[in-house]
Amino acid sequence: MLELIAHVVKISARRDRTEINSAMVDALMDLFNPQRLTIYRCYSGHRKSVVFACAGSGPQGQFLRNAYLPDHRFCQTIERDPLLRQCHKELSAVIDFLEDGTHRIIFPVIRLDEPIYFIDLELTDEFSADQRVTLMGLIEYFGNHIALLDYGEADTLTGLSSRKTFDKHLFELLGQAATDRMLGESGWKRRQGPPNSNHWLAVCDIDHFKQINDNHGHLIGDEVLIMLSQVMRQAFRFDDQLFRFGGEEFVALLQPTDQNSAQAVLERFRTDVEQTVFSRVGHVTVSVGFSKLLPNDTPTDVIDRADEALYYAKRNGRNRVDGYEQLIASNKLAAREIAKGEVELF
Repeated sequence: MLELIAHVVKISARRDRTEINSAMVDALMDLFNPQRLTIYRCYSGHRKSVVFACAGSGPQGQFLRNAYLPDHRFCQTIERDPLLRQCHKELSAVIDFLEDGTHRIIFPVIRLDEPIYFIDLELTDEFSADQRVTLMGLIEYFGNHIALLDYGEADTLTGLSSRKTFDKHLFELLGQAATDRMLGESGWKRRQGPPNSNHWLAVCDIDHFKQINDNHGHLIGDEVLIMLSQVMRQAFRFDDQLFRFGGEEFVALLQPTDQNSAQAVLERFRTDVEQTVFSRVGHVTVSVGFSKLLPNDTPTDVIDRADEALYYAKRNGRNRVDGYEQLIASNKLAAREIAKGEVELF
């Protein structure tokens, strides 16, 4: 019991998904000694659901990966694993007895009727009923702690990540890119990505939102914001990070891709918004400006570039997507001054 309390205290002290996962792996390994353990983060979508093996322990020892930046090498669709698929469908613990006498059991961590994590363990037959009750209690606590963390990081109206969490995630992206660059220069294998791929930041703004508030009231305006956030979740890829900055302004951080693909993702979002019927308002449109991230960027730098592209879209008809780099190349905008010594990293 004292060991359990010590691990709960350790988990409760963490304020970051990756660190919480690490503490949870330590607790599960110490208290239950599974043969194998994987903590999957789950991304549910209407097209497909994907899991990312973000922490665990196996034949090569324990592993820990950034829970906010899913590495595609360790992602898979739910459909590839029948037991994960069953757990995802039933939203309850599932078990499979293996030929070597052990059994595999998967517990879902659920929020708003959707699984956000799976805890996948391979255990021996000596695992007692009392231990299983303790395990289920620990997993429930893990889910509650993640929910509290997400509540603190999320925008209360839309459920997207809030402005205050943006800086942290942006610096993680820049840090990951810097690591990739160093590994590449050392002759090691870089993190896989499409040719000429970059991270991108997009600023999305609802067109004529003030008129919506003036004509229909702020409660209807809030409904539009909520519906837009739902469209946003469905339009973007599972590993893109989405934020509400406040008011009618939203931001997306796109994972590595080329410029044409980034444009296509943002155009899909713009089109999905245009085709959605918003209750009591009708049709709404958005304008989008985007720019690629540079290694020495601060949040202000990259937002300013994306904002310039956004203002261009607003001045030239709205309901469109414009890229800062494309506008510079076509002489439609003047290039912003680049800091001395800055080199392109991505």
